[in-house]
Parts: sequence; C-alpha cells; structure tokens
Amino acid sequence: MDQAVTLNPVQELLRRRNSSRQQGLYSCCSANEYVIRAAIRRAKEWDTVVLVEATANQVNQDGGYTGMTPADFRALVTRLAGEEGMPAERVLCGGDHLGPLAWKNLSEPEAMAKARTLVRDYVLAGFAKIHIDTSMRLGDDDPRQRLPVETIARRGAELCAAAEEAFRTHQTTHSDAPAPVYVIGSEVPIPGGAMEQEDAVAVTRPEDCRATLEAFRHAFLERGLGYAWERVVALVVQPGVEFGDESVMEYNRSAAVDLTACLKEWPGLVFEGHSTDYQPGERLREMVEDGIAILKVGPALTFALREGLFALERIEAELLQRRPFPASGFRATLEWAMRQDDRHWKKYYQGQEADQCYARAFSFSDRARYYLPHPRVAAAVETLLRNLDREGIPLALLSQYLPMQYQRVRSGRLPLRAEHLLIDHVGDRIDDYLHATIKTQGEPHVSNAAV
Repeated sequence: MDQAVTLNPVQELLRRRNSSRQQGLYSCCSANEYVIRAAIRRAKEWDTVVLVEATANQVNQDGGYTGMTPADFRALVTRLAGEEGMPAERVLCGGDHLGPLAWKNLSEPEAMAKARTLVRDYVLAGFAKIHIDTSMRLGDDDPRQRLPVETIARRGAELCAAAEEAFRTHQTTHSDAPAPVYVIGSEVPIPGGAMEQEDAVAVTRPEDCRATLEAFRHAFLERGLGYAWERVVALVVQPGVEFGDESVMEYNRSAAVDLTACLKEWPGLVFEGHSTDYQPGERLREMVEDGIAILKVGPALTFALREGLFALERIEAELLQRRPFPASGFRATLEWAMRQDDRHWKKYYQGQEADQCYARAFSFSDRARYYLPHPRVAAAVETLLRNLDREGIPLALLSQYLPMQYQRVRSGRLPLRAEHLLIDHVGDRIDDYLHATIKTQGEPHVSNAAV
C-alpha cells in the first residue's frame, strides 16, 4: 500500500489543469547554470513552479558528461534557486530517459542492474518526476527484431520497483517528501533532436499508444505496483514534432487528432512531448490544449544562450574598435574546443568542412552545448561578461544586437549588466512555453526581485 501522504506537485497540477490557470507544465532539460537561472527567474515572474530535468547521459552514478551525480545536480538546482530567492517548494527536479540508455551495449542483467542504481540515486536525491525509459535494445536483444512492448514494460516495472524501494528509504529521513510521479513510454524521440534532416515524422498510432499503456499497467500490477500505477501521470508519444540542423517539423493537430483522442480512454493521464524545441508559440499552445500537457525543451534554451553570447561578443568587438583591451575570444575558443574533441558532434554534422563549421556554431541541434562547461570555454564566457561590465554597454549597441533586452533596460525592468542580459535572452524562449502552459491575463507579473 502507498505510504506517501504528500501529493506530488506535478500530479496535483495535472489533476487540476482543467480548472486552474496552469494548463500544463514545461520542463527545462538543461544542466547549464545560466539556463537554469533563466528558468527560475521566469518562474518567479510568472508566479509558477519550475521543473528542471537531467537526463541519464548528463547525470548518473558515474557522473555523466556533466561530471554530476543526481545528488550533485539536485544540490546545484537548490543552490541556484536559493540565490535567486525562489521558494524551495516551487522548485522541482525530474529525471529524463532514466533506464539502461547509457549501458545499452551490455547484457540485460548488467544493464538493468546499472539502471536500477541510476533510478534509485535519482529518487534518493529527491527528484519528484521520473521518466522511465526502457525502449532501447540491450546487448543480448535480437538486433533484427523490434523490441516487444511487453519486454519494455517488464523492464520499466522493474525500474519502478527500484524507485519505490528507494522512496521508502528516502521517506525515513524526509517524511514530508512527495512520492515520485512516473512518465512511461516506449516511443521516445532521440534525446537532443534528430541526427538527420527529415521531411516528416510519423505520429504515434493510437493502437500503439493503447498497447503501451495496457502492457505497462499489466507489468506494474503483476509486480504488485498498483499503487505506483496511480502515480503514472503521462505517456511519452511522438505527436509529429522534431528538429534537425536547419529544420523544424511543426505540430499539426489534425494529424495528431486520432492520437490525442486516446486520452479520453485514460482519465487523468496526459501525453508528454519531447523535442518540442523551436515550435512556434501557437503550436505549443495547441499541443497543451490537445492533451500534450508536458512540454520538454532543452537544446532550444542553450541555443538561445549561444545566441546571446554571440551577440554580446559582437558588442565587445565594437567596443574594441574604440578602446583596445584583451578580448574574450569566446567564439574562437568554442570552435577550438569542438575541433579538439569531436565525439559530441561528429556523427550529427555532415558535409564539407565549411558546412560542419557552420553547424558547430548555428545548428538547431546545438551540439555546442556539450562544450560550454569546458574550462577554457567557461573562462572565455566569464571574460566576455566581465569585459562588457567593465567597459560599459552602449544602449545603441544593445539595441542593435539584443533589441528585446534594450527595451527592458530602457523601461527599467532589466539591469544593464551582461549576465542579466544573457539570462533574460534565454528567458524570451522560455516565455513561449509559459504562454502555452498558463492562462494569462495580459503580461506576467514581474517581481521586483527580477530587477
């Protein structure tokens, strides 16, 4: 029997979505501090919760590519929220693609053992939302056959059992902790976007949606996890959205109408949409209205961060024409780091060297995000921001390169400081998701703390 007494905020929000201002929830899938700060600041301005998610590749028991364990990531988000003056109860953490993804070349016993440890570590660190992803073939699965949904569900239930065991342990020292909610699904887009340009993406078939839900429900009940099944809040589907280097496949609600109609058969359940990056605001709103009430976004936010850094470096270059000082060299340093280690972009960016050089800087896939934590790149960012604050940013240049931030500086809503400008530019992308998920009357509330 479920011993949890505290309702998970995500579950409460989704239960009340038809009768409250919050119609859905977006998830900030990033480990970048500037991006997380942007998400927290916008949540304060909009008077809402903030959900920050880490993926199994980013953050795991071995450190992932960020070098962080789940406990480290949770501590990072908690620290940033405290520095931004965000109440702890309004800051939620989620785990994305949790399963054997990072160990898929191992046999099932080996890979699932590591996946159980992964899920336990996320729950013990206080993550409130767990996406169980067991959709990938493992080393001893037949590569010629589609992985049966029953196998996917059985493995998913195994990870849920590990999560529930970890939560009971966590509850002994955190009695008021909400029980985790779960997102399931076997039809999961590739984390971070498509590897190749595509003209269309097949929408999940209604019969596959039903088969997945039935298989997972049966697997949960078979393991005595009926109480945990009550906390399955969403199913990952492919609603027909994706992005590549220079293309974005927009949501077409008429193409997804049969899929979204399935939700009528499962009261209380919503769909979770991955790879919603770069969707126009009106398409995001349509997705939420149609029941795709959890919107995941990641690369689009670090893409906006890179845009802001490039814009600030152009301002720095103009200032250098008037009064020489040591330049940050941010873009050149980023390019150097990506050429030194091509493992995060090589298989994604095709074509001649000029094409790859362009993609490294401007691709929607935004593989550059993997290199922002590199010590030399991070140092170049710090130098850039310090140079601009020391030299002063002329309003004319701000208007030229960051016009939205110029307007907010002129109106007194935003300090004329480089880091604030950068974070606010990322916030502009977040606003599309908040407009889609929250009923609004005019402009969002702007907290004095934001300025």
